[in-house]
Amino acid sequence: MPILAPEPSLFPETLLDEPLPECGERHWWAVYTRARQEKSLARQLRAMAVPHYLPLVPKVSSVGGRRVKSLLPLFSSYLFMYATDHERIEALSTQRVAHLFRAPEDSDLVRDLRNVRMLIASGAPLTVESRLEAGQRVRVKSGALMGLEGTILARRGEDRLLVAVEFLQQGVSVLISDFQVEPI
Repeated sequence: MPILAPEPSLFPETLLDEPLPECGERHWWAVYTRARQEKSLARQLRAMAVPHYLPLVPKVSSVGGRRVKSLLPLFSSYLFMYATDHERIEALSTQRVAHLFRAPEDSDLVRDLRNVRMLIASGAPLTVESRLEAGQRVRVKSGALMGLEGTILARRGEDRLLVAVEFLQQGVSVLISDFQVEPI
């Protein structure tokens, strides 16, 4: 049983579903937060109506002999926001931001974030991967992850599908069978 009610990880809820507007006023930013400030920053951005995505995954732990379920950031200290220059400055003024990195290609980052969101929604056990190495690009052709694109990794004798946020050089992987994928 969670101590607090779950908070939305995406604001607005349709942020990753809609095509990006061509206005050029807003840009995607990877926000590197101060230690353990991801959720607090997300709350403040939501209050300021700044579009953002904080990928959260469930974790069950034992506290005082009780099982407690919590939602933790998938990428420690990272949050993604789609902001104007004014909103970026407002985010910096929260004192929760350590660094901001502008995505070189907004559409590439959105594609990667959509894939990460789909992987989290699948409920499959995830492993955070960092310092990515290039491998064969594939698309899942069957099962709950059908349509998802990623890279095949071989780790400890298992095949894993890596879904990367290439801009951060990080990603998540899930166990997958070779018959479920096809080369791109």
